[in-house]
Amino acid sequence: MLIYPSRSTVHPVSNEVPELPCVSPVSNQVFERRLIEKYIAENGTDPMNGQPLSEEQLIDIKVSHPIRPKAPSSTSIPAILKALQDEWDAVMLHSFTLRQQLQTTRQELSHALYQHDAACRVIARLTKEVTAAREVSNKTCPILVLLFILHFISQAGGAGEPMEVSEQVGMIPEIIQKRGKTVPEELVRTEDLSKYRQVATHAGLHSASVPGILSLDLCPSDTNKVLTGGADRNVVVFDKKEEQIIATLKGHTKKVTSVIYHPSQSVVFSASPDSTIRVWSVTGGNCVQVVRAHEASVTGLSLHATGDYLLSSSEDQYWAFSDIQTGRVLTKVTDEAAGCALTCAQFHPDGLIFGTGTADSQIKIWDLKERTNVANFPGHIGPVTSIAFSENGYYLATGAQDSSVKLWDLRKLKNFKTITLDNNYEVKRSLVFDQSGTYLAVGGTDIRVYICKQWSEVLNFTEHTGVVTGVAFGEHAQFLTSTGMDRSLKFYSL
Repeated sequence: MLIYPSRSTVHPVSNEVPELPCVSPVSNQVFERRLIEKYIAENGTDPMNGQPLSEEQLIDIKVSHPIRPKAPSSTSIPAILKALQDEWDAVMLHSFTLRQQLQTTRQELSHALYQHDAACRVIARLTKEVTAAREVSNKTCPILVLLFILHFISQAGGAGEPMEVSEQVGMIPEIIQKRGKTVPEELVRTEDLSKYRQVATHAGLHSASVPGILSLDLCPSDTNKVLTGGADRNVVVFDKKEEQIIATLKGHTKKVTSVIYHPSQSVVFSASPDSTIRVWSVTGGNCVQVVRAHEASVTGLSLHATGDYLLSSSEDQYWAFSDIQTGRVLTKVTDEAAGCALTCAQFHPDGLIFGTGTADSQIKIWDLKERTNVANFPGHIGPVTSIAFSENGYYLATGAQDSSVKLWDLRKLKNFKTITLDNNYEVKRSLVFDQSGTYLAVGGTDIRVYICKQWSEVLNFTEHTGVVTGVAFGEHAQFLTSTGMDRSLKFYSL
């Protein structure tokens, strides 16, 4: 039988709560089994009444873990005070330890926060540097491409050999023949050029009912052949030597603003605000191709150095590269970021790059192969009306509605000279270098000829009664020709 004593039961001998309690059936007292077994082994009797008792008679008591009461010596007031003091000291010591740990943790946290803040500053600085480096790279890479092209051009020009153009995207690879970069001996000297005067004028090329000749070009292989485009929607081929019209080409539905004479074929090109580009046979007197590259007025036209492709610009904000044999548009590109109409276009002499003018006064240089804008020349005020590359490929002349002509060095990509003209001077599509790159002619309110490098004026003509719309040099600058809104074609020489 198991007996469950209360927690306050104490041993009658040791006066302590037994750890392994048991009951003697002889005296009904609770004993510590360890102590009662030792007593029985020595005496064989119950310690309370002296009656015989054996270990087998002891009855174990099932108890939970006992809570021993404090010893009587610990229940005195001094003992209690000492215990409280010990407890207080222990609490204070633990509190001090916690404060030390808290201070250490605070220092570690402060150091970690400082490192985090420093890391954030470093990351922000590196991010800023990466962004700046990307911006510089985006600006520099196209410029480096342009400078490489110009260096390549200069190296190829020194050898005087044909320069191969790498395969274009969607285009047929061509070989571009370098033009001469040395001043020919036959070139008219500056002192002789300054003596030029008007020697002939022709006013019957275009209709008098719609007056105005808007564009001019000379045949490169025979500068006696003059090509004009008029407000009367006609294209006229005129023979200077014979002083007669060779062909009158009709087909445009609006005025003709750009004309080009093919250098080696009896073919001419024209562009119009009717949004078409036409290819004409001079011998046949008919239109052989109509290139429909644009959806708005065609504002610029330029022939590639191979003589097989046309560059055109338009108010629809696109420039296009077209095959003159098939009339197929090979590529068509716009600067979506600019969102501005193009006002003129001109190939670089070597055909690797070209320039376009915009209505918001920008001049953009493009890489033909990559079809990307590689450089921009801001500085004009008002729409750019005309651009011209010098024959050596180093200089670019631009005119705009701000009565000025700006000269740009393509090697340094900067404006090195600005020719300020009279107020309200209109530079139309009449800005051209001679084939040697020695002289620059400007047409507008009058005609002015400048000598390159010095950029000083050597000649001035005021014979036109209307705005000059075209100027061109004969071979070796042996003569100068011009057209104007007064419907006249004029020639100047000694």
